[in-house]
Amino acid sequence: MTIVFWAAIALAAFGIISTLGDKGIYGLIIPVVVLGAIFLLYKFPPGRWARKAKPKIKPSARTMAKMKAQSGSGARKSSGSSKKRKDYPFHVIQGNKGKSDDDIPKFH
Repeated sequence: MTIVFWAAIALAAFGIISTLGDKGIYGLIIPVVVLGAIFLLYKFPPGRWARKAKPKIKPSARTMAKMKAQSGSGARKSSGSSKKRKDYPFHVIQGNKGKSDDDIPKFH
């Protein structure tokens, strides 16, 4: 890949030197303007291509009622200590595939 890169740099340099020799500095004005315009469009894209902010969605009356009920109740409840632990309808079944007392970790 480095050979391809340096070959492209050498050809670009040769093209710039030959353009300067044939047409002088005026031969480079158009390429510089085009590259400058591309750079500016990349750096500062037009408004229709730029990312637009997400439109605001008006909450429903039901949602607003819930929000008012929460804020009107005073202090918020702590979720950790006051909630009851959820009781799940499943549990772990211990298998008997080659288990011995030596395999049980001592740090439990």
